[in-house]
Amino acid sequence: MSKLDSKIPEGPLETKWSSYKSSVPLVNPANKRSLEIIVVGSGLAGSSAAASLAEMGYKVKVFCFQDSARRAHSIAAQGGINAAKNYQNDGDSTYRLFYDTIKGGDYRAREGNVYRLAEVSAAIIDQCVAQGVPFAREYGGLLSNRSFGGTQVQRTFYAAGQTGQQLLLGAYSALQRQVGLGNVQMYARHEMLDVVVVDGKAKGIIARDLVTGKLERHSGHAVLLCTGGYGNVFFLSTNAMGSNVTAAWKAHKKGAFFGNPCFTQIHPTCIPVSGDHQSKLTLMSESLRNDGRIWVPKKKDDNRKPNEIPEDERDYYLERRYPAFGNLVPRDVASRAAKERCDAGYGVGASKMAVYLDYASAIERYGKQQANKLGETGASKERITQLGKDVVKEKYGNLFDMYAKITGENPYETPMRIYPAVHYTMGGLWVDYNLMTTVPGLYALGEANFSDHGANRLGASALMQGLADGYFVIPYTIGAYLSGQIRDKALPTDHEAFVEAEKNVQDTIDRLMNIKGSKSVDHFHKRLGKIMWDKCGMARNEKGLKEAISEIRALREEFWKDVRVLGGKNELNPELEKACRVADFLELGELMCIDALNRNESCGGHFREEFQTEEGEAQRDDANYMYAACWEFKPGVQFELHKEDLKYERIKVSARSYK
Repeated sequence: MSKLDSKIPEGPLETKWSSYKSSVPLVNPANKRSLEIIVVGSGLAGSSAAASLAEMGYKVKVFCFQDSARRAHSIAAQGGINAAKNYQNDGDSTYRLFYDTIKGGDYRAREGNVYRLAEVSAAIIDQCVAQGVPFAREYGGLLSNRSFGGTQVQRTFYAAGQTGQQLLLGAYSALQRQVGLGNVQMYARHEMLDVVVVDGKAKGIIARDLVTGKLERHSGHAVLLCTGGYGNVFFLSTNAMGSNVTAAWKAHKKGAFFGNPCFTQIHPTCIPVSGDHQSKLTLMSESLRNDGRIWVPKKKDDNRKPNEIPEDERDYYLERRYPAFGNLVPRDVASRAAKERCDAGYGVGASKMAVYLDYASAIERYGKQQANKLGETGASKERITQLGKDVVKEKYGNLFDMYAKITGENPYETPMRIYPAVHYTMGGLWVDYNLMTTVPGLYALGEANFSDHGANRLGASALMQGLADGYFVIPYTIGAYLSGQIRDKALPTDHEAFVEAEKNVQDTIDRLMNIKGSKSVDHFHKRLGKIMWDKCGMARNEKGLKEAISEIRALREEFWKDVRVLGGKNELNPELEKACRVADFLELGELMCIDALNRNESCGGHFREEFQTEEGEAQRDDANYMYAACWEFKPGVQFELHKEDLKYERIKVSARSYK
């Protein structure tokens, strides 16, 4: 018998969620006041969930390792948030958003969850507008939309190039209101280092006060992990440097299955690596592909400046290869196409590992529109260019400013140089329809779960999923579990399970501090990142993955013998924080490679070189791999595979084409 039960409601796809909501067990208001919920992470999923649950009457504790909940990595999302409101009257619908998401994920996502996501998406926008989120608006006052990759409609709502920040400020305001009312206790500068499980159920966490180093025990009736993704296993990624897998990995080691760990998203629009000194990469929003055109010279090793290369000597390769979607193909397709051009010798810049993102034609197009609006017939080329630059500045100005500050180049005058980089992780803790992991009482929301995105997330869907989970899903689904817990008081923190969990955490910290080796934590992290990028990055193959597994095992052994953690354990110590996180990355990295080796097909962000079409596109194997790979942790860093078969009742599974 399978250990996995997705708990998808019966009935037609369109009525599953409404039927579920009308029949799910409820907790009455008086009982909610005696139930305690722990929320780990304060990004969009965490803040929205905590605010919503506290508003409903639950007692909530929120933990984040930043000094403020509003510093969560969700602020880095730039381009927008998807919702099926069809404001543009261009044919969008709940079904089309559902279909685009399933297709974009290369048919490796669960139908029931994805339809629910599309169904609640419109309510997210109403919620955020009510909170005062300053979405861009059209001239007539209606909210504006723009296009994103993998779709042929405009459904992405945005606030210039800082959508994530504005959405988080909305959720943060709702959270702080509950803090002010006394319904939420906020624990900033705290990091969860273990989950406490009693009789198979999650009953609390062990957290470390990052300022004093003191370990703390916190009890609750349920634990929600809203801790983001694990892209920093690659060392260089677009994630904040503090982003890590520790909370999810500790849960995994306590019985929560890890789903599809090898499904990593490579974002096509990042500023290229400039040297070994870098500790992170900078994302240029996918929204720039709306108006920008991507190209490389037609001649190999062309060292001319981009503005000196005539139009007929440029290869707009995405428009050439994918005429139906052009520059707005999904991220995995655009990333592989950029890599293919650079590998073939057509790359640009000093490293030759970059392509151009050019705004010249957009500036000219917008300039002519503005000149017509102003009645300036016969406007000069200089005037048209200036008018066009003003429009682009209004839509994308902060992104252009960021690029100029980092590179020293003016993107209004010369094309940006971009190259793919690690961004989002579609894998994560396996959850059922209720967002519960395989450990009862332990939930995972947002990017921390194995998500609704299959093998590839469409742009602007991360914010949608995080807020859907927090505002509209978990407030209903958590009642199915908590209604059975109302007779149980929160476990006292002197219970032996808390004592043992705290001791295990302390032992790990002591062990790390006592190694006193010769190499820094970053030394090991960089080496792990290189193995992962070279052998489990944009392209993978059997030989490389087998090498990576043995190399990671050897590196992990070396880490536990030769790492040197400076500072003390009972004080503010970022090196100790990093050491704990890298120890988890060294185990996760092995599982990612095992999962990639097991999946003998190419799909979405998982591209096995042995499985591709003659044209170099991903070649799925639906007969053998149409399942979510769910891994159970075994002692000695061993993993056992369980499969959740994916069934498609409303969608016809076909080869993914954007041509």
